[in-house]
Amino acid sequence: MNLFKKTNAKPVTAGLHKIVLFWIVVMSGLSLAHNTAYAVVEIDITQGNVEPLPMAVTDFVSDDDIGTKISGVIAEDLRRSGLFAPINKAAFIQNISNPDVSPRFEDWRIINAQALVVGRVSRETDGRLRTEFRLWDTFAAEQLLGQQFFTRPENWRRVAHIIADAIYEKLTGEHGYFDTRVVFVSESGPRNDRKKQLAIMDQDGENLRFLTNGDDLVLTPRFSPSRQEVTYMSFAQGQPRVYLLQLETGQREIVGNFPGMTFSPRFSPDGQKVIMSLEQDGNANIYTMDLRSRKTTRLSNTSAIDTSPSYSPDSNQIVFESDRGGRQQLYVMNADGSDQKRISFGDGSYSTPVWSPRGDLIAFTKQSGGKFSIGVMRPDGSGERILTTGFHNEGPTWSPNGRVIMFFRQPAGASGPQLYSIDLTGYNEQRVDTPNFGSDPAWSPLLK
Repeated sequence: MNLFKKTNAKPVTAGLHKIVLFWIVVMSGLSLAHNTAYAVVEIDITQGNVEPLPMAVTDFVSDDDIGTKISGVIAEDLRRSGLFAPINKAAFIQNISNPDVSPRFEDWRIINAQALVVGRVSRETDGRLRTEFRLWDTFAAEQLLGQQFFTRPENWRRVAHIIADAIYEKLTGEHGYFDTRVVFVSESGPRNDRKKQLAIMDQDGENLRFLTNGDDLVLTPRFSPSRQEVTYMSFAQGQPRVYLLQLETGQREIVGNFPGMTFSPRFSPDGQKVIMSLEQDGNANIYTMDLRSRKTTRLSNTSAIDTSPSYSPDSNQIVFESDRGGRQQLYVMNADGSDQKRISFGDGSYSTPVWSPRGDLIAFTKQSGGKFSIGVMRPDGSGERILTTGFHNEGPTWSPNGRVIMFFRQPAGASGPQLYSIDLTGYNEQRVDTPNFGSDPAWSPLLK
């Protein structure tokens, strides 16, 4: 497939042109052009409670409803982030019929739209969609960003997510997380005969498909940080096995049979190893396995239960949970197993630690006073913050930019668990709709 980058022949703004990485996706066939200028409108997402930025996302001009669909997904992505407040289209004064012409900025200022997104969708002679958009600062009367994308029509949602990522990055200075997927365990049927299938969807809950048929119990899927690949546990014929599944090809292979497995493996940051907990003689310790040689290396050696290991993004350290002190607490050790030290000292017990992709925080589940909380702390244990508390919250997973956490919750009296997301401020909690119950989410890296 021939993919190409196309730059706007006539630059729409003057300013700083960044060198950007253009990616090739065989399945999607996306290419883009990138022009940028200094942003005047900005959002500081390091603050505690961010006031959402009022902005207008207009219907993209097109010959059918595809333009409205794409702009609708962009607006919803930005709204769900909690950082942006798309204005109701009924308040718009100007109808954008030509996105190449500068808008009437006074019409957008009067409704307090501090940023404006306009665009066009057309079809090339070879059938591909061409999607163009511009991001304007209405108060400074400046264009901040202009890009165009080419892709097959069935990939229109991906284009929308990538545009939302570009807008998010321009206005916050952080990478976006909308062009991502989530793998999770889809649960259906009565509680005493629950069918559990591995499923995958876009981060907004769309494009769901099942990866297993539900004949065998599946647990704790984990995404590779470097490939579109997941590892998960399955109890085929009652035996616990760990599988690697290539998402694009559907190819599946057995990593190994681990009768003493206590938690599904996680990948190392380079995707070449998995780290896991294996139980032997009543004790559970941390091991790594090289995926090429299948050689295992033991990292902890205690009479306690050490489990739920997770690498730091630089691969130098590992966080895990252990009851060696009498109840579950969080510990950090070097990647070779040395210098093991406890980092959690609050009331209650701590479990399911996951290191942020940014390296600055560790997410965890905390059980105290009969409630389950999702929280974060720094790698040295300082700065503990609880983001959300409920009857049963568990299983945090990070967005690839380290700003949002997804987890699952089973409210009191509910028949099954549901997926939720929350940002690091703790103010923006969202339910992620799935057709069945959902548990054990794992967030993908940005698609490429």
